[in-house]
Amino acid sequence: MSKRLILGIVGAVVVLIGWWSCHHRPAAAGSGQSGSTVGARGGGRRGSAGGGGPVPVVAGKVEQKDMPIYLDGLGTVQAFNTVTVHTRVDGQLQQVLFSEGQDVKTGDLLAIVDPRPYQAALDQAIAKKSQDEAQLANAKVTLARNTDLMNKKVIAQSDFDTSKYSVDQFQSAVQADQAAIESARTNLDYTQIKSPIDGRTGVRLVDVGNIVHASDQTGMVVITQMHPISVVFTLPEQNLSEILGEGGAHGGLKVLALDRGNTNTLDEGTLAVVDNEIDPTTGTVKLKATFSNDQLKLWPGKFVNARLILTTRKDATVIPASVVQRGPQGTYAYVIKPDKTVEMRPIKVGQTEANLALVDDGLHPGEQVVVDGQYKLQPGAHVELTTPQPAHATQARPPTQRKWTKS
Repeated sequence: MSKRLILGIVGAVVVLIGWWSCHHRPAAAGSGQSGSTVGARGGGRRGSAGGGGPVPVVAGKVEQKDMPIYLDGLGTVQAFNTVTVHTRVDGQLQQVLFSEGQDVKTGDLLAIVDPRPYQAALDQAIAKKSQDEAQLANAKVTLARNTDLMNKKVIAQSDFDTSKYSVDQFQSAVQADQAAIESARTNLDYTQIKSPIDGRTGVRLVDVGNIVHASDQTGMVVITQMHPISVVFTLPEQNLSEILGEGGAHGGLKVLALDRGNTNTLDEGTLAVVDNEIDPTTGTVKLKATFSNDQLKLWPGKFVNARLILTTRKDATVIPASVVQRGPQGTYAYVIKPDKTVEMRPIKVGQTEANLALVDDGLHPGEQVVVDGQYKLQPGAHVELTTPQPAHATQARPPTQRKWTKS
């Protein structure tokens, strides 16, 4: 390669480098200046956040209220009485006089079994009694005559004894006939099948025209007493002493039946009985409560949450449930001190109900606590008290309009 060619190439490279430097140096300088500005602004924001400014929080007060003490358990609704209606005589089912799902009263006629064979048996028993009564009357006349003759010593003692025993025999026969009449009349009454309790009928289990027997296992219909109704539930054995201490063994404690979501109260009742033994396999004790069930919200077999009101604690220390925080050491709350700094204080919570927490220890009525904004706090942080915004405020605010500028 010639020396002139090499010098030409070097010169061309120098020209390209010079051209590139002239066109790109101002842009690089602008980028650096812009980066400095952004860095300065970002640094300013970080300095403001890290400078220990007050943290906005929502505050609430520790209050005193009467607070019910609950014991919650899973319960099952049970009918107060359940009866499977059977026929007590054999025969053809002539009539069914109830509708499925009908409310019936004690003594209401439900069905009729063919009564003719039992009417005939009753008539036969009545006729047999009449026959024996006639024979008894004749025996009594004979005994009276023989008694007079015996006094005159006209007849032998054996003849007198025979007439006397005949009277006794026919008297016993008449008594047996009366018993047969009562039995036949009872069987005739059984052909009319009546409701033994107040309740609601279920699905009909036999149709008209079928032959029914007293030995049938399925029965004709199941009647369930809907009100009052019972709820059987269990509680841990550790609660037994508290229940007995409040007189639960004698009943009378208030019990609420709630739906499975624990949101709606289905009915209010009273504790009826505490079982006389603890289940050793589960360590629970069984309880039964009685409910009027006037609105029929409790249905046999339904699962409910049973809430036993053990007692009502007067002037209890309560706080909003959102105040309670949980950490590795247990529950705590942020307490706002007079100098607007916060203290992380351990508390003991008895129970939480209806967005209120019952505090057994750690707080005193009148103290201010942080209701919202705890995630920003550290012990000793300064706070600024704010009012909570309604949930619809964010939705009602119009969207922010951003202006775009062309660079």
